[in-house]
Amino acid sequence: MLKSEILDKLKKKNSNLTEEDIELLFDIFIKKIKNSLKDGKNIEIRGFGTLSRKINKEKYVRNPKTNEKIFKNQNYKLHFKIGKIFHKKINPSSDLDREDVF
Repeated sequence: MLKSEILDKLKKKNSNLTEEDIELLFDIFIKKIKNSLKDGKNIEIRGFGTLSRKINKEKYVRNPKTNEKIFKNQNYKLHFKIGKIFHKKINPSSDLDREDVF
């Protein structure tokens, strides 16, 4: 889903707010998420999931084309852990008990 599609849906549901207000609120929300992750904090949205940052350690990697060893500095990657409620909504068939299947 694109940002413009999200903003359109928010506009339809919140007709009392102006287009500029909705866009401003959305931008503040995204900036808050970015800054929190940058500071090393986790973001938990109940019913949806948790965003956190994981460390990729510094190491030597191999360039497959030239077979040359290259040093790669430590960096971070984004990790998302889906919440139980959201997982059940997108995977309704996973509610089956294993005993019922066999």
